[in-house]
Amino acid sequence: MKTAVKRVALTLVIISTFLVVLMALRVRRLPELEIWHTAVQEGDFTVRDVGAGFDLRDYMRQEQELFAELESGVEGYISSSPTLAISRFDPGGFNNPLGFPRNWNRTFELFPEEIRGGALLLHGLSDSPYSLRKVGEILVEQGYYVLGLRLPGHGTIPSGLLRVRWEDWMAATQLAMAGVRERVGGQKPILMAGYSNGGTLAVRYALDAIQDESLIQANQLILFSPAIGISSLAKLAGLHRLLSFIPYFERLRWLDILPEYDPYKYNSFTKNAATQSYRVTTGLQKEIDRFHRSGRLESLPPILTFVSLVDATVLSEAIVDRLYSRLDDPDSELVVFDVNRMAMMKPFYRTAPLDLLDRMEEIEDLPYRLTVLSNDDAESRRVAEWSRPARSLATSFRDLELEWPQGVFSLSHVAVPFPPDDPIYGRASSSTGYGLPIGALEPRGERHLLLVSADHFFRLRHNPFFSYMEERLVDLVAPEEASMEEVP
Repeated sequence: MKTAVKRVALTLVIISTFLVVLMALRVRRLPELEIWHTAVQEGDFTVRDVGAGFDLRDYMRQEQELFAELESGVEGYISSSPTLAISRFDPGGFNNPLGFPRNWNRTFELFPEEIRGGALLLHGLSDSPYSLRKVGEILVEQGYYVLGLRLPGHGTIPSGLLRVRWEDWMAATQLAMAGVRERVGGQKPILMAGYSNGGTLAVRYALDAIQDESLIQANQLILFSPAIGISSLAKLAGLHRLLSFIPYFERLRWLDILPEYDPYKYNSFTKNAATQSYRVTTGLQKEIDRFHRSGRLESLPPILTFVSLVDATVLSEAIVDRLYSRLDDPDSELVVFDVNRMAMMKPFYRTAPLDLLDRMEEIEDLPYRLTVLSNDDAESRRVAEWSRPARSLATSFRDLELEWPQGVFSLSHVAVPFPPDDPIYGRASSSTGYGLPIGALEPRGERHLLLVSADHFFRLRHNPFFSYMEERLVDLVAPEEASMEEVP
């Protein structure tokens, strides 16, 4: 017995030693941390701040103080230099959003001349309110008051995601929805729009509102590449806690440590962010299952979702299998941006990602409307719309007068909510006062030299079919088409 115990103990020691050595080697390969990786901002919102009378105004005042702390405490220690010329944190750099016409890292409000309804916009993980800026501009033109919420941990410095918890995001979402209702009044419709992790929060909030009458329920959910499921490997991100409290291993708290050249998105990414995303996503899946078993899922507002068939950030199949397959709502719709199906492209594709669409199309009684944007035919770059109503095999066809741009073979997770003329992520540079046109960068050179992976530049950053989404959003909320009723 003692011999067996000793063997187990020795095995554990060997495994632990191996892990320590492995982590030490990883640390040596990671770049050094900068002040924006190590500084701690104490003033960001947490669920502990919620108390009697604390509302959206208090949230925005606290955010104002947070950004003042950022400018004096972090950027105040940074001196302009040629090596930081494209950094978002260089006080004099052309990519610092403080010098832009508007800093969209902050919570923003858009007011129409006459308020017909309200909209809450929730951005994705490591993003900022900028990611749904254009969606907000579309909605305000249709008479909607728009609140683009900056979720805790975002929009300031990457270290903001070292300590944030998903409960902080949910608490902020609840405050924001109450604020939207206060702005628009009690008899006007409200919609929630969420991108990526923001889509997770939107669906989770809508489920919470079904069972909590004190929460304001939305009349409509609009989701862009929602994170209904992510890789199960994210649950392993917490292993860094074994050593990261030791100064030498501090860099183990990060999955990526990269130059911060993007003014509205962190390039460096913490393991805690991955852990919190995994927790809120798996928690949402359990809630969906629970509501489905009890028959209460039918109380969800209608959901309109735009998603790329291939997505390297979230699991597209989870959107279908863990959410839409559970719905029984003919007013809910899944819009899928297919890959470029030109025959000449077929030899280059892996087949597995394409099977999902084939599987959906084979189901005869889909409980939601399925709409697919794909090539008109295998010899053309032109794109058309195929749409099937819920519980029907009848398919309608519409020519969209759109086509795949030369050299583009699919959308991407980070492309869906951005128009082609976006000044940061669009296909061409802009003269609107913004900085580096990230979407138009095409670096060329030898492999393995750049610290930033070529995938960051290779990935499509804008949606060439954004005009279609704009058309659908306008049809949904335009005065002559509006049919949403107030939720009791």
